[in-house]
Amino acid sequence: MTSIPLLVERLHAALPQTQCTRCGYPDCRAYAQAVAEGQAQINQCPPGGTEGIERLAALTGRPVLPLNPEHGQESVRQVAVIDEAWCIGCTLCLPVCPTDAILGANKRMHTVVEPHCTGCELCIPVCPVDCISLEPVTQATGWQAWSAQQAQDALKRYGTHQLRLQQAPARQALRLEEKARAKLADLPAHTQLTEPDEIEKKRAVIEAALARAKARRAMDSGA
Repeated sequence: MTSIPLLVERLHAALPQTQCTRCGYPDCRAYAQAVAEGQAQINQCPPGGTEGIERLAALTGRPVLPLNPEHGQESVRQVAVIDEAWCIGCTLCLPVCPTDAILGANKRMHTVVEPHCTGCELCIPVCPVDCISLEPVTQATGWQAWSAQQAQDALKRYGTHQLRLQQAPARQALRLEEKARAKLADLPAHTQLTEPDEIEKKRAVIEAALARAKARRAMDSGA
């Protein structure tokens, strides 16, 4: 009998790695875990389509089921397209893209790198000006429209995306620390206070905040 951890790995490898969450789980691995533990059916992945269901059935020994319409329909592969005339550069779509397929910066026009887009649709609901749409790029559906190599590439990019999100708070904290240290180095020039004792009080407050921030970063990093 296949162990649960091994089955999870096999099921995960059989999924298209679009990370679209349409299965009802936060990513493909979470869905594979749920299937392996008997908490989810094998017919909840629209991007995998009928062939995907057959793959999961073969791995689990369960009967093939029709795709559950509650999770969507099998369809052609689509990619996100941003209307440059309407994009306001809000950056809200950047963190939700599971493969970092959207390039852009604050108040700068964004664009989608088509080969990296999985068509997950997660960027569409967060766009405040509805400037993102989906356009079909294949006539085939399911695994006929999505190769094993594309799935592997998407999984790799998803891993990088997750790591970046995990590290973002630490990077932000470090930036704030560096900014505070720069201010501390020449406090008289960075404050409206003029009395020496008032300046020293502010210096003490900043130094205490820096000490707390450093301790917090050390705790988060396990140092």
